[in-house]
Amino acid sequence: MDRRSLLRLLQSGLVASAASVVLPSFALAAAAKKDKRPVALLVPLTGPRARIGLSMRQAALLAENSAYVESFDTGGTAAGAAAAAASALKKRPALILGPLSHEEVPAVSSTVAGRVPIIAFSNDAVLRQPGTYIFGITAGQVTSAILRYARTRGIKSVAVIDDGSAWSAASSVEAGRLEGELGIRVRVLQVREGQPLPAAGDAPDAVLLPGSGAAVLAAARNLKDSGIQFLGTLQGLDHRPEALEALDGAWLASPDPVAFGTFASEFSARNGGTPGTIAALAYDAAGIANSLRAANTLGAAGLLDSKGFRCVTGPVRFRTDGSVARDFAILLARPHGYEPVAMSSGA
Repeated sequence: MDRRSLLRLLQSGLVASAASVVLPSFALAAAAKKDKRPVALLVPLTGPRARIGLSMRQAALLAENSAYVESFDTGGTAAGAAAAAASALKKRPALILGPLSHEEVPAVSSTVAGRVPIIAFSNDAVLRQPGTYIFGITAGQVTSAILRYARTRGIKSVAVIDDGSAWSAASSVEAGRLEGELGIRVRVLQVREGQPLPAAGDAPDAVLLPGSGAAVLAAARNLKDSGIQFLGTLQGLDHRPEALEALDGAWLASPDPVAFGTFASEFSARNGGTPGTIAALAYDAAGIANSLRAANTLGAAGLLDSKGFRCVTGPVRFRTDGSVARDFAILLARPHGYEPVAMSSGA
C-alpha cells in the first residue's frame, strides 16, 4: 500500500478526545497484630466532582477496614487539597491516598513535604517525585503495553495518530521513546480538525490511535481489509454492536475486563450503581494499604517491594522516582466483545 492509499484509508474525522477505566477483590487481611495507623483518603466530597469522590470512598472501604480509613474533602481544588492534607497530617497517617486531579497533586506534595508517602490518583506522569507516586493509568503505560505486544507479533512500523489531545501527545512521546528499545519505526501523524492529513511515508504495519470516540471507529472502518493492524488503548473500548463490528481484529491495551467485572459486581452489591476506573484506582490503593498492614510493612519501604501488587487495574510496582509500572491485558476486539489474549508491560 502506498502513501496515498494509506491517507485515503485514514480520511475521516480523526479528532478524538481524552477520557479517563478493576482483579478479584482484596480480602480484608487478618493478622494477630496490626499496624493501626490510619490511611488518609483525600477525595472531593463537595463541589462538581463530589459524585466521583463518593464512589472512590465507597470503593476504598471495600478493600480496607473502615476503622483505618480517614476521609478528607479536597473540594476538587488545589487550596482544598492543601487544607485536607494539613488536616490529614494531624492524624499521623501511614499513607495518603489521593488527591484526584493534577491541579491538586503539587499542593498536597508541598504540604506533606515527604513526611508521608502519597499515592495520587492523577494520571499526569510529570507530577511524580520521590514520595509522590502517580497511580492513575497513564497514556505512557498503555502505549508501552500495546506496542510491546505488537512487536512480539511481528509489527515493525507504526503510525501514531496525534489528535492534539494531551493523552495522544503523551502517547506519541512514549512511542518515540520506545522506538530504539523495541526496534520499531514510529511515525507520528498530527491531525487537527479542518486540516489535511500530513504525508505518512510508506504504509506501516500498524496504526495506533490512542484516543476515543468517533475518530477511533472511523479509522478502524477505513483500515478494514487493508492489511494494516489497528491498535488502541483503553480509551477506545466501546461495547456498542456497531463499534465492535468496526473494531473487529483490533488489539487494545486495557485493565483486565474480567477483573474489573468482579470488582464492579462487588461494588454494585454493596453500594448500587456502576463504578468506573477512578473508583477502581481507589479500591486498589486501599487494598495495597490493607495488604501492607497485614504484612506489618505499611509505609514507603513496603510500597517499594519489588514483587509489586496484584490490582484490579493491573499488576503494579512502585518505583523510587514516584512512577508506577503497571501491566495490562491485551484485548482482541471481536463482534461479540473483547477477548483477553495476553498480558503486556506498561511504562
